Amino acid sequence: MASLTKRLMAKRKSRLSKAGRVRKNQLSLKSTLSYDELFAGFGEPGKKAPAK
Repeated sequence: MASLTKRLMAKRKSRLSKAGRVRKNQLSLKSTLSYDELFAGFGEPGKKAPAK
């Protein structure tokens, strides 16, 4: 039977490595702006752009 410390360190290592992957996955879900967000400042299509 493995010692408590060995089990603890194995679980800790797994949890830490998974945390990095989970963080990266969450960032990748919203990595780029949508079309509407990207061109929101240009105004309506076919109309003059709003003055700043």
